[in-house]
Amino acid sequence: MRLCCRLSFLPTAMFSYQSLSLLPPKTILSAAASLTASALLLRTIADDLIPADIHHYFRNLFNRLSTQLTVVIQESDGLTPNHLFQSANLFLATKLSPTTLRIKIHKPEKDDQFTVTVDRNQPIVDVFQTIQCKWILQTESIEVRGNRDSNSRSELRFFELSFHKKHKETILNKYLPYVVKKAKEIKEENKTVKLHTVDYSGTDYWSSVVLNHPATFETMAMDVEKKEELMEDVDMFIKRKDYYRRVGKAWKRGYLFYGPPGTGKSSLVAAMANRLKFDIYDLDLREVQCNSDLRRLLIGTKSRSILVIEDIDCNIGLQSREFNKETANTDDDKITLSGLLNFIDGLWSSCGDERIIVFTTNHKDRLDPALLRPGRMDVHLQMSYCAYGGFKILASTYLQVKEEEQLGLFRRIKELLNKVQVTPAEIAGELMKKGEDVEIVLSNLIRWLEMKEAEIMTAKSPSVHH
Repeated sequence: MRLCCRLSFLPTAMFSYQSLSLLPPKTILSAAASLTASALLLRTIADDLIPADIHHYFRNLFNRLSTQLTVVIQESDGLTPNHLFQSANLFLATKLSPTTLRIKIHKPEKDDQFTVTVDRNQPIVDVFQTIQCKWILQTESIEVRGNRDSNSRSELRFFELSFHKKHKETILNKYLPYVVKKAKEIKEENKTVKLHTVDYSGTDYWSSVVLNHPATFETMAMDVEKKEELMEDVDMFIKRKDYYRRVGKAWKRGYLFYGPPGTGKSSLVAAMANRLKFDIYDLDLREVQCNSDLRRLLIGTKSRSILVIEDIDCNIGLQSREFNKETANTDDDKITLSGLLNFIDGLWSSCGDERIIVFTTNHKDRLDPALLRPGRMDVHLQMSYCAYGGFKILASTYLQVKEEEQLGLFRRIKELLNKVQVTPAEIAGELMKKGEDVEIVLSNLIRWLEMKEAEIMTAKSPSVHH
């Protein structure tokens, strides 16, 4: 009898399915709503009738049968930010797919670029060594206790990373460190370089602006060999974290740029900052009132930065330790050479990594030998007058012209540069005059150099005649 009932039901069901397309849409929607309501009712009844122990048993059974493992990465642990969450947020912004429907965009006030991050409930799939990794940003509302009569609600953010449980060791030991490493590279690549200057009105004594200096090593009008040596030294310094740690040295490098004014010392610092994506801290020691202020300023600098102390020879009291000894009893609060050296060697070196310090001077011979030794100024680079190689770089940058295009004019300029001493800044100033007609600009530069040559000959002529 039961079998007959089932057989007699089949044609009716088949008939209903085949004729479903003939029903009005309103009838179909009504039926769907009824089925959904019935399902919810049955689930409610089941939750009420089935004991909690049985619920717990089946939940554990399903979990054991599931092949997926989910790792939860919270935004913070109490008041401590989770670096892995921040790295994942930055990393996943580069993994957005055409199916992603929502993203978040943020622009800091002092940055030129937009920051893109993922939004919640947007699944993002990444593949690592053929392992499929599914990320979802989730949020959870939590109650924050305040006073007796007032509580507030806060939002807790966390990532859920799901993958096949057999890949647990690979994900934890290889994939997540890879995410952190890639996030660091992305952050460094997208970093907006800033220039920090002394500001006693602030809490950390520094204020910053975006460094928009266009200088690069390619546009620097300096000796080609010196430029290449400096680039190699800078690049090697960045890659030697493990080396510095192994030998027990602070991860810092000191440079001394010396030469006449206008030879490009400040522009070279900007070129280094743009190449490394390092912030610049411009420290004018004449603005610093005492050693305690100097200590506070140095502590306020961050890792991956360049500390610049320009015209070190012009700072009173820093040229000679003998001078410091003579004035030690009367100027205890003044900045001294020994104080500066102690801060650089000790406190400043130990409170951060990847630090570069650059001293500039027009007169290297005025500096105390204590400043010049390796470990404080590891590389001494002389910035000289403009040679022919530097002029060709300037001509290419300012006029977009090469030697073979104006061979005759270039040869004459080369002859004159071998006779007169002019700085790259002076050459650049002449190239910016008289519009953009290449022949006119170069011809005027030749006349200007010939005038310089004539001045030299005039200055020499009285002594020759005598």
